Amino acid sequence: MKKSIAIIGTVGLPATYGGFETLVEHITKYLSNDYNITVYCSKKNYKKQLPSYNGATLEYINLHANGIQSIPYDILSIIKAWKVSDTLLILGVSGCIALPIIKIFGKKKVIVNIDGLEWKRQKWTRYAKLFLKFSEALAVKYADVVITDNKVIQDYVKKEYGKNSALIAYGADHVKKIEISDNLFKKFAFLKNRYAFTVCRIEPENNIHILLDAFKEFKEFTLVIIGNWSKSDYGKQLKLQYSEEENIFLIDPIYDQTILDQIRSNCYLYLHGHSAGGTNPSLVEAMYLKLPILAFDASYNKATTENKAYYFHNHKELISLLESVVHNKIDLEECSIAMHEVAKNNYIWEKISNQYAKIF
Repeated sequence: MKKSIAIIGTVGLPATYGGFETLVEHITKYLSNDYNITVYCSKKNYKKQLPSYNGATLEYINLHANGIQSIPYDILSIIKAWKVSDTLLILGVSGCIALPIIKIFGKKKVIVNIDGLEWKRQKWTRYAKLFLKFSEALAVKYADVVITDNKVIQDYVKKEYGKNSALIAYGADHVKKIEISDNLFKKFAFLKNRYAFTVCRIEPENNIHILLDAFKEFKEFTLVIIGNWSKSDYGKQLKLQYSEEENIFLIDPIYDQTILDQIRSNCYLYLHGHSAGGTNPSLVEAMYLKLPILAFDASYNKATTENKAYYFHNHKELISLLESVVHNKIDLEECSIAMHEVAKNNYIWEKISNQYAKIF
């Protein structure tokens, strides 16, 4: 009889949101023949509620999966899954405050992927940070297996809690290099020239202001950023401040993967400003696309790229790197080949799904 696995903590399937959703998309693709997988989904995010996807059963919770509702959303998913599944894979820590109580009611295998150090993110209030740190501690204590996606996070869990964790990153081989269509050339004039590119959530810890400050001074080529500019005061202010710069293009989210891949895979440089979290999905995707990468000098990014990208701390250092690119002091071809090799060795979905299977 197949083991039953419940996956908790995502918006759901089909994946339309972020890294965890893409992870679940591929876990179900590779493992649904071997396990009875149930994925808990937010009813609020899907007008059409499919009964199954990729061979997995979909169960819907009538709450939002993100924001403050993520806590009851995850807890309710855990309670429902506890009744019917052998193993629970919980992605993120916000609902793990329920684990000390729920584990009283029988023995189930609990696996928690703690994601990055969510409590460190600048966007949270002091009380939200305290709650997330508390949830993280409970997740690590009560999980049978803890998964970390980055060596730096793995070392943190060992040092902070004295617990070993399984190191499993994200895959990137779902992305493809696509030639730019004539229609897209007509829509975005910047595609005809050299441009640096990033796609991310517009949040302070992603250091969008550093990228923008650099390109306000550096005019040799264009900066293109795709993100959710209207979601926060930070994003709104940046768009207001920089949208008139001729070499800066601030574009709202693009959910059509084909269009996004055309813009991303043909950029001259990929910029990665993230300073928090672990192994970031957009970074490993850029690596797999064989893009030369300039990344914020954070331990997570260095671990992900195996110290083979180029790094900056502030906008002055970024300008210096950009000028080195212009004057051929940086070998972009060598960098792009190194990034692709690291990605091929570490960030392949079949390999990652097999790592989850061993834990299941």
